[in-house]
This record gives sequence, structure tokens and C-alpha cells, in this order.
Amino acid sequence: MVSLERSRQMESTVAAGVRMPPRYFYKPPSRVYRNVGRSMRTIRSNLYRADGGEGEEGGGRSGFVTENLTDSVMDMRLGELALRSGKTVRSSLTEEEMLELAQDLSDVSSCSSDVSGELQRLACLPSPRGSPAKEEPEGWVGFLQRDSFSTEIIEHISAEDLQPTVKLCVLGLKSPSAAVKRSAAAKLRLLAKDRSDNRALIGESGAVPALIPLLRCSDASTQEHAVTALLNLSLLEENRKLITEAGGLKSLVYVLKTGTEISKQNAACTLLNLSLVEENKASIGASGAIPPLVALLINGSERGKKDALTTLYKLCSIRQNKEKAVSAGAVKPLVTLVAEQGTGLAEKAMVVLSSLASIEDGKEAVVEEGGIAALVEAVVEGSGKGKEFAVLTLSQLCADSVKNRGLLVREGGIPPLVALSQHGTARAKQKAEALLGYLREPRSDASASSSHGR
Repeated sequence: MVSLERSRQMESTVAAGVRMPPRYFYKPPSRVYRNVGRSMRTIRSNLYRADGGEGEEGGGRSGFVTENLTDSVMDMRLGELALRSGKTVRSSLTEEEMLELAQDLSDVSSCSSDVSGELQRLACLPSPRGSPAKEEPEGWVGFLQRDSFSTEIIEHISAEDLQPTVKLCVLGLKSPSAAVKRSAAAKLRLLAKDRSDNRALIGESGAVPALIPLLRCSDASTQEHAVTALLNLSLLEENRKLITEAGGLKSLVYVLKTGTEISKQNAACTLLNLSLVEENKASIGASGAIPPLVALLINGSERGKKDALTTLYKLCSIRQNKEKAVSAGAVKPLVTLVAEQGTGLAEKAMVVLSSLASIEDGKEAVVEEGGIAALVEAVVEGSGKGKEFAVLTLSQLCADSVKNRGLLVREGGIPPLVALSQHGTARAKQKAEALLGYLREPRSDASASSSHGR
């Protein structure tokens, strides 16, 4: 503090016209604000750079500047593009979106993209084990080698800047670097997730033929990104032809056999989308897809079983695939699922079982695996929709077979059918009455049917 006497001396000196020496005050530096998409390392590199100069010589910091300038060039650019588009970037998925991703794949229309991809993991994927720490390369290579990136920025890139970004990723799919391929596939997966126009542009940019070889990649993460990107792209009708023409069917079957649980699920969903083209159904069956789908039905998670059931149902609308499904052993796990009431899988299993029961080999397999007993139990304990499916399948089994009618009576099928004919839905009542009509028919043809050799 300045004393009172000293203050008076300073005032008198000023009054006498004596010039005081300049006084210096400390002024703290202005705060540095960071824009979305720019790392503090990049900002620090700009602070250290000399005004108006690039690659300064003799400053003692040129190497430090070069290292930091390459840290997040593309992320910074994408951040500026996202801000320019005027959209608010979300910090996380909402509860509604998470529920939407988890909804049942009960029919074709509910097969949304990335149905089981767990996209939130993409924002913080760990680097591959054992990879040595390297200085990040310049430009696009640095962008594509980055496993940790902002999913929000990728999803909200503006339309006018999408094409160069897609070209960058397609180029990355052909890189000799495994890390670049993995990152490029992950970014295309995100870009194709929600927007139809993105899917069209990615398909037109040559991404499909570059993604398909990655389905046979030994790196599980790269394979998962590639198959999920193709799943998202296959939601667009024009891209389905690109996938089949590029030899994608056999590679998708390879994923069904060798992939992770998520990769298998998404491969099944991709085949489901491709089967929406009628002529693809026979080709998918001929590519060997039925046996691994049956394996997924047996060994998969609940999500995997649902995907397998839906895809099998769509493929088995043609006879040759029904025969392949029966030969692959699909009936036994289907009967097991019918008996597991309350899991949400019984109704779907009955729909597929009804499809297979439309051919003679399928009927025989259903009866041999105890299907009649399981279906009678479904008439008793199943949901309203499940009871309809159960009585429909029983009608298929019993319409032309006195033997099967006898098995139905032996399993105690008449009381629940009578109850259903009185208190069921309109469709269930109709099917139950028709089936009871079969059971009332005289059994004069029993001896004739039993006399035929097997």
C-alpha cells in the first residue's frame, strides 16, 4: 500500500509539471474458447505459431507446432460444417431412440438400420492391442485412423459437404492400413444409418464393392462395421442390386458362420432386406444361408433368434428353401420355441413352422419332433395371436391325415379347440371349427391309409 505522505508527494510532483515514469500493470491473457470439433492441442498449436507465418524457422517450436496441427484437422472441419448447418448437436441418444433400436423385428417394416449395433460404443473404441504409438499422419489419413470421433458430427454433416466425406471414406476402405479400413467402414456405417439420401450417395460412390471384401476380414470389429454398413445401405432398394452383383451373398453367409453375435444378427437382417427382391430368395438359399440361419436360431441370443426367424420366414416363401430348412434341422428348434410361451418367440416360431408344414417333408418332421403336443399346449396357454397360429398349423397337419387327427385327439386337443371355437377371435373361431369338423369325419379311410407302405 502507498502511504498518505507518499501520495501527497506524488500529487505535488504532478502539480509542478514533473512527468512521472510510465506505470505498467499486469493484464491477464484473454480466455481461449474452443469450438465444437477442435481439440485444445490444435488451439495451442495456433497460439505457438508466429503471426502470418507457416513452418517458422529458428523459433525452436516448429516440430511441436507440426505435431499438434495434425491432431484433429478433419474433426475440426466436420465440426465447423455441423455448426454451419444450423443443427444442434446432441450429446447422447434419447430414451426413445434407444427403445426404437431395441424394438422387435416382427415383420419386414420393422427391420430398421443398425438394429443391434450398439452405436454408442463407436465414440470411444479402444485402439488395437499391440499397435505401437505413432505420430498421427497428416490430412485424411489422420482422420480415418482416428477410432475415437464424434458420432454427432458425422450424423449431422450438411448435404453439400457429404460427397467429399463419402469419397474420403471409400478411399479409406481400399487403404493398406487395417486401422484406416476399420475407421472408414465405421464412418460409412454412421452416415448410412438414418438418411435415405446418404444411402443413395454412398451406393453411387462405389462403397459397396469396397465394403464386401471386409466381410471376410479377420478383425472382428472391422467385419462388424462392414456388415452393419451394408445392412444400412440395403434399406435402399437400389443398393440391394449393388450388393448382390458385387458378390455379397456368399460373403454375408460367411459372416453368418464366423462373425460375432452382433455381426451374425446384422448379416441375417441384411439377407432379409435382400430377400425383398423376389428373385434373390432362390439365390440366397443356393448360397448356403439356410443352415447358418438355423444355427443362429439354435445358439443365438434372443435378438439373434428373432432375426433368424424373420429371415427364415421370408426365405421360406418358396418351396426349395422350405426343403432346405427342413433338411437343415429347422423344425426341432422351432417346436422347442413354440413350447416356450411368454418369450415373445413362440408366435414367430409358429408362423415359420406353419410355412414348413405346407410341404410333406415338413409335416412329417413337425409330427416326429412332437409338434402336435406343443401346438395343443399353445392353444391352451398361448396369446390370442398365438392361438390363431397354433390352430392354423394343426389344421395343416390334420387336413389330409387321419393319423395326425388321432394324435391330436390323444394329446387332449378337443376341449381347448371347443373352447376356442366359442371364445376365441373371429379367425381363431373359424379355424377351430374347421379343425373340429375334420375330427368329426368318419375314420373309414384309416385302414386304407395305414395299408400304404412308408
